[in-house]
Amino acid sequence: MRLLFVGDVVGSMGRDTVTEYLPKLKKKYRPQVTILNGENAAAGRGITEKIYKKFLQDGVDVVTLGNHTWDNRDIFEFIDDAKKMIRPANFPETTTPGKGIVYVKVNAVELAVINLQGRTFMVDLDDPFKKIEEMVEEARKRTPLIFVDFHAETTSEKQAMGWFLDGHVSAVVGTHTHVQTNDAHVLPGGTAYLTDVGMTGPYDGILGMKRDAVIGKFRTALPHRFEVVEQGRSNLSYCVIELDDQTGKAKSIQVGQVNEDTPFKD
Repeated sequence: MRLLFVGDVVGSMGRDTVTEYLPKLKKKYRPQVTILNGENAAAGRGITEKIYKKFLQDGVDVVTLGNHTWDNRDIFEFIDDAKKMIRPANFPETTTPGKGIVYVKVNAVELAVINLQGRTFMVDLDDPFKKIEEMVEEARKRTPLIFVDFHAETTSEKQAMGWFLDGHVSAVVGTHTHVQTNDAHVLPGGTAYLTDVGMTGPYDGILGMKRDAVIGKFRTALPHRFEVVEQGRSNLSYCVIELDDQTGKAKSIQVGQVNEDTPFKD
């Protein structure tokens, strides 16, 4: 099985970039499953039902989320009906709408897609390590093919999760920090790992935001209003993962970007 994972989509530029390039990427790589992180898709914070449905129309099979899941109130109206969207599974189970895992059937096999959120420098949710142990045990009753989007702040927590799950899941790919890392590789136990897949959206902002406000905050230590860049050059970050259908182990992982400096090539 081949997976295509598109990194954190930020604002309208990110959405437009997905619409333009995702069909081209799918034609080039021919993935069986396409996954996308959409937690920043609505003006940089959260997601709406309209945006979710547009991602599906563009060819996305599963939309994952993160710490901005609840920023747009519209989500409470549709998350329980969004069968192809998952939020971090380690939100309190009994009080949180939505789900943290979804199964995608491809011919005779299934892929489990799990969303988790880290705790370092973020909201103190349920222990992601304990939660993933339970979820992997349950998922492996159905399939050895398991993909994990770990939405976390620090590289150390992401690396810890990768090594913790090595040999137990097919892939652990990080999101949230919006900068693609250069450490894509297959761990000894057969788990594909990448600290952060990167961002899809404004190429000339700072993590997708207008530069002046971000620089101003660092220079003055005073509050500044961050706004998403809405015009200019764009970037799309992604990774492609090859899995063995029988064992669930990863054969390879490669990263890519589409922007002015690295144009799309067929």
